Order: sequence, then C-alpha cells, then structure tokens
Amino acid sequence: MQSDCWYNIALTFIPTIGPITRRALLEEFTLSKNVFNASKKDLLQVKGIGEKIVNEILQWNNPSQVDAEYAFIQKHQITPLFITDVNYPQKLLECPDAPTLLYYKGTANLNASKILSIVGTRMPTQYGHYIIEDCLKNMPKDVLIVSGLALGIDTIAHQTALVNGLNTVGVLAHGLDEIYPPPNKILAKQMLQHGGLLTEFNCKTIPEKYNFPKRNRVVAGMADATLVVETALKGGSIITADFASQYHREVIAVPGKITDQRSRGCLKLIQENKAAIYTNPNELLQQLNWVNTVPVLSPEKKALIHLMKQQEIFSMDELLQLTGLGIGSLSGLLLQLELQQIIQVLPGESFTLMPAFYST
Repeated sequence: MQSDCWYNIALTFIPTIGPITRRALLEEFTLSKNVFNASKKDLLQVKGIGEKIVNEILQWNNPSQVDAEYAFIQKHQITPLFITDVNYPQKLLECPDAPTLLYYKGTANLNASKILSIVGTRMPTQYGHYIIEDCLKNMPKDVLIVSGLALGIDTIAHQTALVNGLNTVGVLAHGLDEIYPPPNKILAKQMLQHGGLLTEFNCKTIPEKYNFPKRNRVVAGMADATLVVETALKGGSIITADFASQYHREVIAVPGKITDQRSRGCLKLIQENKAAIYTNPNELLQQLNWVNTVPVLSPEKKALIHLMKQQEIFSMDELLQLTGLGIGSLSGLLLQLELQQIIQVLPGESFTLMPAFYST
C-alpha cells in the first residue's frame, strides 16, 4: 500500500490538472488517495470538473514517475509540504492558485511572523545594491527574506540577508536536483544552513521560461510584503508585484531617477498607486507594523496621552485649556507625538490619539 505522501505527489503528476482544480478535488475528497479511488460518478459531482479531467484521473497510470520522485526526496532529505500540512506556508493558503505541493530543504520557518520578499532587475545599479544593504542591516532578526535566487537584486538580497544574520529562502523555477543560475550554487548551499530552498517543481524539471511566473506567485504569496528595488516597465519583478497586489499584500517600490530604465517600473507602480514609496528602513517597518520598540515617553508626554484618552478628538484650544501649557510648549509636544506616530493631526487643527495607545 502506498503512503499518503506518494499519493500527494501522484496528484501533481496528472498533466491537465492545475492547483485550483486539485484544491476543488481535495475539498470534496479530503485525501489525494481518495481522489484516485473515487468513481467517475463521484468525480463528476465536483464543481468545475468535466469529463476530460475525470478521464485523466481514472486513466492515469504512471507510478514509476512518482516512485522516482519519492525516492529522490527521501535520498536528499527534502521535505514535501502538502497544502493541508501545518508546516505549509499558511499565507499561501489565501491565494486561490496556491501550489498543491511544495518541496523544501532548509532550516527557516516558512511561517515566520514577518516575511519580506525582495525582487528586482538582474542588472542592478550601485544604488540598488545600497538600498538593500541599508534596508536589511536595519531589519529585525526575526524577518525572513524571500527572493528568487536569480542574478542581480535577488542575489544581493539573499547575500545581504546572510551577512546580517537574517534567514533567507530562495524560491526556484525548477526542481531541487539542480541550482539555476549556476553561479549561485555556493550561495544556495549557504542558504540551506540559514534559510532554505523551496519549489513546487519536481526533480528533472528544468528552468523553462513559463515556470518563472509560477515561481513569482509563490514569492509574492508567501510574504507579508514585496519590496521592488529596481525594475524596468516589464519583467518578472512587475509580475511578482502584480501577484502581490492581487493577493492583497503590501507592495513597496523604491523610487529612482526618471531617466533610468531600471527605475521606470518602480516609478510606474508608485504613479498608479500600486505600490507605496520606499524611503528608508524605519518607514518600511512602520508601514508593515513591524516596530516592536516602545517609544520613549517623557512625563509630559505621558500626561498628555493620559489626557487624550478621555475623548476621541481635541481642538488646540481644548488642549491648551486642559493642560495649562503655553502654545509653544504644547505645540512642541504635539509635534513630537505626531512624529512618534502616537497621535494623528486632523483637519482644522484637531488631534486624536492613535488606537494602539488607548491601552498604554
């Protein structure tokens, strides 16, 4: 009798069935094994499953292919992550076209609480290199960095993450029996100890052109946000950003010179309101709500915060009257609290406390 893992692999080897159809089948039959044992009548009951697909399932007979894959992952200690497994990247479950099965080798937690994808051109400038170095040296150590192991920005992101003690995962457009591009073989080996390699493709799958958009959707879908560093108007980075937007993830783009081809894609994302503007690491952490540090508060600030908990909105006149402070002192305190994102300034010179500080 074959294992559940064997049947999970087999389900991905039926050529006409994609991830959305597999998900529909699993919702109906729960286990891959049950799909193969189902009758034609039961299979036809599944929404969106026609007779052609049903016949493909019933007529499938290529166990040797599955045996080879199963033997390969056991030999190389590769972890298969089926879509129902607890260790499967849970953020991907929110994506309708999430891979049914992923192959993973590494040490990083793919369900880290903070995951940032970084993508960009294969021909970066020194500016792009600087942006990544400056960004990652200021990231908290629990942030997982994800990219596609391509030359250029991807490589810089992985290398810089390792230098700064961050785990980093490379999502591949091919099987784990090879590393592409070849110059990144040493880097990939280092990442296995401080991150990992992840792919939905079985061994013997070569890095063909149409595999890369599939790879890009995983890069976007498993992360909280995608940072686009440098990119032209078209290419893999724009595809990744589009996936991230479709999946309701944060997209942040680094602005550059309007005359630089490698910045035009980022500028267009910003212009079309598809991406927020990256300015510095601290702003990025604020945007993603990844700032864990408690702001330093003087006794005067604490007193003003306590006062502002009493009602939702205050005018300047009300605060002057209630605090007894002069206009200069109060204005200075309010400005500092605004910069610390503790209060929000509203139209008409009114002020309100940010929700997170009502409980402090």
